[in-house]
Amino acid sequence: MTIEPPLDTPDNVSHQKIIQVSLRTGPPTREELLAYYPAKFTWHQLKTFVNSGDLGLLKRDKALQERYDAWSPEIVKEYGSIENYLINHRLQWGKPDTLSLLPSALDSDTRLKDVSISPSKSNQPLPDKPEYFKADIPFDSKFISIIQNSWPYSVPIEIEHTLIWSRVPIFHPDLIPPEVDTRVQQDGLCGFTGNDELPPSPSTLPECLPALAEWGITMDKLVRSPRGSPEIEEMVRNAGREIDGFVKRRWVEREWETAWFVNPPRLQSVPGLAHIHVFAKKKEYVLID
Repeated sequence: MTIEPPLDTPDNVSHQKIIQVSLRTGPPTREELLAYYPAKFTWHQLKTFVNSGDLGLLKRDKALQERYDAWSPEIVKEYGSIENYLINHRLQWGKPDTLSLLPSALDSDTRLKDVSISPSKSNQPLPDKPEYFKADIPFDSKFISIIQNSWPYSVPIEIEHTLIWSRVPIFHPDLIPPEVDTRVQQDGLCGFTGNDELPPSPSTLPECLPALAEWGITMDKLVRSPRGSPEIEEMVRNAGREIDGFVKRRWVEREWETAWFVNPPRLQSVPGLAHIHVFAKKKEYVLID
């Protein structure tokens, strides 16, 4: 099949080229995403959805979802469940992500090295296990696995969609006061780094919803809590302080802008495993002599 790359992608050149991309099965390559699953919403819209209060607005391309739905039964047949597949194969705890077809710019050098892949052996006891996910946890800690989402949401190709899987809790009573526990359980947590400007206001959400028309999303279908007092809003932000600190360590703010979130239990695709979504956009620099 012959495909023209979208005009607004960074992969495009001054004169448009026709590219040939074969459509495989299983997780997509970058070339396949460009050719068959172009982004349905922009970076600004993505940030608006994250800040809207309803994390269920973030979607995967419908055609890519169908591809995932065709792939996953074979994985379940081989491993017993998606959770077993993740624990025993995909999540190489404490190791670089060498299995992704969509490598991160942060990990590009590790993919050139001979990194052995072995079963995770997640049933083995781990020493000095922290009570919950903390900002200073080492990137190569055996308690976490930082990987690229093999089935990313419908975001611009230059936005990296990273998942941080954790063997320790992300939601914890020491971080979430009782006053906001019900809200966090419904809405999850989110944050933004690397930009001095405030994230898009939830009040601008109606302007972005047309990007989600094919999913049938309307304002009356949103699931989100009403805004609380300044004190309550500060408690909610503070509940994500450890995640925010970790993201700022991994994606340094002078080089990256990010939007991160943790799904509430009602939206977790793998309820038995805690994980954080990070959308990261590398900044462009103008060098001045």
